[in-house]
Amino acid sequence: MDLFSRSWAALRTAVAGLADDDLARPSGCAGWLVRDLVCHLIIDAQDVLITLVTPADEEPTRDELTYWEVSDEPPTGEDPLDALTVRLAAAYGEPWLLKFHLDDVGSAAGRAAELADPSARVRTRDQVLTVAAYLSTYVMEWTLHHLDLVAQLPSVAGPPAEGLAASREMLEKIAGAQFPESFSDADALLVGTGRRAPTEAERAALGPLAARVPFVLR
Repeated sequence: MDLFSRSWAALRTAVAGLADDDLARPSGCAGWLVRDLVCHLIIDAQDVLITLVTPADEEPTRDELTYWEVSDEPPTGEDPLDALTVRLAAAYGEPWLLKFHLDDVGSAAGRAAELADPSARVRTRDQVLTVAAYLSTYVMEWTLHHLDLVAQLPSVAGPPAEGLAASREMLEKIAGAQFPESFSDADALLVGTGRRAPTEAERAALGPLAARVPFVLR
């Protein structure tokens, strides 16, 4: 729960500090500018709010690892929902409106997470998870999107170290394999989820795992 809050607060703080021009820069998400990514974060925050008030009586069907659908095809930005996000982001017009909406809805999502019972069960995507497991999935989500945010903005602070470490551990459990110790947590996540291709040296270090990456999480 604490790691969710720290990861989310760090990401929202990074967005709040962006200059208007930064929002027009490419993000680490294929086909999306930074403003499109920020719009996606608003939708994510809405999903958190919706899920936390959607209780379930059944036993959990997924956890923070099995929640993810894993593919080997990185997104191209051409998915209809991805395209809708681009249109929604453009509709804001003024950059400050986009940042304001994220702060408004994002703060509410953060408060709702802090107030939620970790052992309660909630429903999302036709699956049932405990609140603790659900929020753990968002540690991964926030961390990966924080890396996407700063992909072309080296002066903007990246995700917290503890979020990077926890996300790497989750990715390695999903993959059933460990990334080389020579990989930083950020590089393991970027290469492991297909956000960038491995260098020749990284590919050699990956060994047999090189044939299995990327693990694209949806």
